[in-house]
Amino acid sequence: MKLIFLLFLLFSFVKIDAQQIRSLTLKEAVETALNNALEIKNLKLDEQIQVALNNEIKGTALPQISGSGQLTYYTNLPVIPFPTSDISVYNVLAKEGVKDINGNPITVSNASFGVQSVSFVAPLNYQLGIGVQQLLFQPDVFVALQARQQVLEFAKNNTNVAVEKVKESVQKAYYTVLIAQNQIKVLNETIFRLEKLKSDMAQMFKNGFAEKLDIDKLTVTLNNTKAAQNQANNGINISLAVLKSTLGVAQSDSIVLTDQLDIKNLQAEILQHESALDYENRSEYKLLGTAKKLQELDVTRAKMAYFPTVAAFYQLQRSGQRNKIYDIDGSGPWFAFTTGLVGISLQQSIYDGGQKKQKIQQAKLKLQKVDNSILQLRQFIDLENVTAKNSLNNAVLNLEVQKSNMELAESVFNTTTKKYQAGLGSSFELIQTDTELQRAMGSYFQALYDAYVAKVNFQKSIGKL
Repeated sequence: MKLIFLLFLLFSFVKIDAQQIRSLTLKEAVETALNNALEIKNLKLDEQIQVALNNEIKGTALPQISGSGQLTYYTNLPVIPFPTSDISVYNVLAKEGVKDINGNPITVSNASFGVQSVSFVAPLNYQLGIGVQQLLFQPDVFVALQARQQVLEFAKNNTNVAVEKVKESVQKAYYTVLIAQNQIKVLNETIFRLEKLKSDMAQMFKNGFAEKLDIDKLTVTLNNTKAAQNQANNGINISLAVLKSTLGVAQSDSIVLTDQLDIKNLQAEILQHESALDYENRSEYKLLGTAKKLQELDVTRAKMAYFPTVAAFYQLQRSGQRNKIYDIDGSGPWFAFTTGLVGISLQQSIYDGGQKKQKIQQAKLKLQKVDNSILQLRQFIDLENVTAKNSLNNAVLNLEVQKSNMELAESVFNTTTKKYQAGLGSSFELIQTDTELQRAMGSYFQALYDAYVAKVNFQKSIGKL
């Protein structure tokens, strides 16, 4: 039992330690999401991969040094047929008039001819060499060196696009939870108010100043409000789960949102961001701008394919052969020698069936597609900005109206409650004004949510998330 108790305590401590309580402002929530988002982590890894690839391309323009070595032993020496003849000897004999034993003059016709196998290779051989090659000019490498910074910028802009999406998702999820939590507070206050009113009405019923029907009607309203409270709590749990997923934190963690909802601050932020639209503030526009620069370099690369490839090289090689016949005067059986070679190589395509021309045409057409995409994005940004601006203005106006309606409904309810308590009003009026107050509160919180979402959409449209 002691062991089980200790294990239970250990498990409890581990569980408590595993769960974290996070108090987050909106800014901290965005930073947490950016640090945890796997998509952004992968995109940042892509940036590092591109840096390594750029260094690899740079390496192709640096001197390339290579070494080589080979040791061979011939079990059977390669031979070639080599003609043999003693005609030179007979030429001398014939010239000197020498005669054979029979007294006949020796002539060249008496010479003999034959073939023998001769090998020019020693049984044991080695070769050691080192080579250096320096690329002087190669069209695709030349353009690749120019494109390194643009490709890296493209990877960074791609990351920025993902960052903007994460910011948008976090802000909307944060405001959803924050507004729902404020709505729960109001529902709790409403339930407390209705329960107090029910208690007062029950006391009035005992004293003969209220009817049982009045209590029943109020009980129905109270039950409906509690049902709305349960639905709101479930909605908060779901919204919190979405927010945790967006932040990239464990679902077991507890999150406390520390920002406050303030209409005045919301309006101030809106006025602060009321500025002229600049396409360069949009990460998607920058991404396409970089894509256009890369495509222009691709057109240049295709055109430069007509240029030759030029490289300089140097080779140094040490070779050796071992054969017993090389051992003269005790100098040893090895014969070794060194060779060096330096030069320039040039490679030029003369005719390729028009492939280069078609590649240039393809690159130009792709560049036109990028231009069309940029124009299409500008049109989309214009539409998004106009829509977001109008939606934001309407949302702010609607929020002011709904806030005024809620305050008015609350004032009417308070007045009606006092009249009822004084015996000057009916329960029907009281319940009806309470229903109108709850409806006004629901409209207010919906308008509040719409205003914050409209603010996020507007900030996104001008690239100020």
